[in-house]
Amino acid sequence: MPRTVTRPQLTFDIVAASLFAAFAFVATLIPWAASSIGSGVVGERVAWVVAIVVTAAFSVALALRRRTPALALGISWAAAIAQMAAGLPPLPANLAIFAVLYTTAAYGTRRLFWAGFASALVGAAAISLYLIVPSLMHFAGRGDTSSIASYVFALVMTFVASVLALLLAWTIGALVRTGIRARENRHAQQLAEAEAVAEAQRTRVARDMHDVVAHSLAVVIAQADGARYAAASDPQAAATALATISSTARAALADVRMLLTQLRHTQADGPQPTLADLEQLYAHVRAAGVDLTVDVDPAPRGDIAASLQLAVFRILQEALTNALRHGAGVHGAGGHGAGVHGAGGEVAVRLAWHDDRVQLEVTNAVAPTAGQPAADAVRGHGLIGMRERAQLVGGTLESGSDEPGRFVVRAVLPRDGAA
Repeated sequence: MPRTVTRPQLTFDIVAASLFAAFAFVATLIPWAASSIGSGVVGERVAWVVAIVVTAAFSVALALRRRTPALALGISWAAAIAQMAAGLPPLPANLAIFAVLYTTAAYGTRRLFWAGFASALVGAAAISLYLIVPSLMHFAGRGDTSSIASYVFALVMTFVASVLALLLAWTIGALVRTGIRARENRHAQQLAEAEAVAEAQRTRVARDMHDVVAHSLAVVIAQADGARYAAASDPQAAATALATISSTARAALADVRMLLTQLRHTQADGPQPTLADLEQLYAHVRAAGVDLTVDVDPAPRGDIAASLQLAVFRILQEALTNALRHGAGVHGAGGHGAGVHGAGGEVAVRLAWHDDRVQLEVTNAVAPTAGQPAADAVRGHGLIGMRERAQLVGGTLESGSDEPGRFVVRAVLPRDGAA
């Protein structure tokens, strides 16, 4: 199958082959114009024609060597066989063999690569036998022992020299082939690394988007449900719920805009939540009607890596969102207006900031749906995201029901692994 070559490459090959053909014709015809090139195998006129055809064939092989190396190798072998069959001596056009062997090694398929290697060995043997064996047989018939020994030595040396010359061209092509493969592998590796970085960036942004949007929508839904039930009996509670919805939606919109900015400009991360934002997170959850208790013992001390602060915030955000969405008593389960008046489910947050680790636990009651266990009601992408958050800083996270109707999320995050 022809290889794809650029137009400048194809033009260069054709021009180079044309110049080589002109040189080969001149170098073949002028020196022999005053002498016979017939060798007794064919007549002089036929020998002239064969020499011209062989020169033209090698020139064509030179022009095609880069686009179709296999065809070029085949043409070269056919021309060489015709040259030996006509009994012609070595011709200037035979120099094209070196270029053809080079391209079979540099650009050919794996099969053609080894075919070029075999051609170098077989070609060296053919050259040696063609040039030396007739003289050797002549002296062997005369019984000239000294001449026979000389020609045997000449046969061996001719073969060695031919092998070295032909394999040199093939070896250079093999080295070029190795360089091309290395460059292609390096390019493929760079593409794979860039794709991996882009995929990691997309995953991170998707995880942040899920954390922000899921939490904010859960608060908005809880407040909207409560405001709908309280609108008639307690207008002030409805107004408070609508204010909470407005502030929550505005904060979520700002976070989403920040994440979209990171998608457009990925050179650096934008500002991320820290431990200082936890109180606002707790306030949103309490405003949605959740009876939230927070216990921090011992309190955080010393410098805390930004990645660890982000992991703690996002895990708490997702765990509280799950509690808000699936907790018993939320969304009016305890009576109309539960999302507004605080009759929602109880949720407990415990944080322990040790010198070497952070222990985090979120516990809430779960209201089972019809035909579905309570623990399964909160399973989804959120738990996967929390586990990924913990793993990113070298920690672990477990979740599940430790007793009927009670769901627990526990995480242990190392402080020295959050760089």
